[in-house]
Amino acid sequence: MGFFSFVQEIAMDLGTANTIIISHDEIVVNEPSVVALDRRTDKMIAVGTKAKMMYEKEQPSIRTIRPLRDGVIADFSACEQMMRGLIKMVHSGRRFFTPSLRMVIGVPSGSTEVELRAVRDSAEHADGRDVYLIFEPMAAAIGIGLDVEAPEGNMIVDIGGGTTEIAVISLGGIVSNNSIKVAGDDLTADIQEYLSRQHNVRISERMAERIKISVGSALPDLGDEAPDDFVVVGPNKITALPMEVSVCYQEIAHCLDRTIVRIETAVLSALENTPPELYADIVKNGIYLTGGGALLRGLAKRLTDKINIQFHVADDPLLCVAKGAGIALKNVNRFSFLMR
Repeated sequence: MGFFSFVQEIAMDLGTANTIIISHDEIVVNEPSVVALDRRTDKMIAVGTKAKMMYEKEQPSIRTIRPLRDGVIADFSACEQMMRGLIKMVHSGRRFFTPSLRMVIGVPSGSTEVELRAVRDSAEHADGRDVYLIFEPMAAAIGIGLDVEAPEGNMIVDIGGGTTEIAVISLGGIVSNNSIKVAGDDLTADIQEYLSRQHNVRISERMAERIKISVGSALPDLGDEAPDDFVVVGPNKITALPMEVSVCYQEIAHCLDRTIVRIETAVLSALENTPPELYADIVKNGIYLTGGGALLRGLAKRLTDKINIQFHVADDPLLCVAKGAGIALKNVNRFSFLMR
């Protein structure tokens, strides 16, 4: 970026769990959506990975915050500071000025006007001068490489940290959608609750997340793809004495079942509201899974068997929304579905 270029264009997937920023077709930031603040001054101490390392380990003078919950901003001030910190990473090498920003930000399709305004205001306070919003399923579809403006139906199921976004897209618009506040965070909470109830061991949110990544499964039988058991170390919730518990993927599949059933029900509800011609397209094309939840072992097969439509896990499912927002950024004058 030259000295005389005063406008920088960035695309952002502002997620409950992670925030991804793309600039010049490159992923320049991929960090946890966490910020650490000084309790006395409310000044930012760390953001992203550094802040997450402090999460659930901080001393009394520091508070670590995940500013987004259920896909929306829960702490406006902390979100603004987090966005500023992450955007600084994009142009940290510039000594002379901070450029004004043109931004495209992915937001949940079920967002209210108040929630959309909160995202826009946070972006503007973080030096955004020209801010566009795009619904996450639309961005994910573009990121996958689908022609969202074609007269053909495609269904996206984007399972993030805070929300699951289900949408049928045709002719550059969302025809039917279902946005539910059931997603990766609920799966993590299920694991915490299960280990507490079944094994009497107390674990942190971070440990539950590691268990989900290591042995998380949507099916109780993965065959040759079965992961090794995961050993959990933590205090007994009654005696506080140390415990070591070996957890297998079948156990985790059992404890995640209730939340996955809610996602299945939401997908079926969206299909019920889909016009017949578009429904036929979806049966032919299949349904695309994106977001971190798409990586849960056996999920695509479980959904395919349940709904009788083929589910495809997108390439790089964690990056689809950010990539789609990046493409939309280049086409702000063409895509009428972008919101200002």
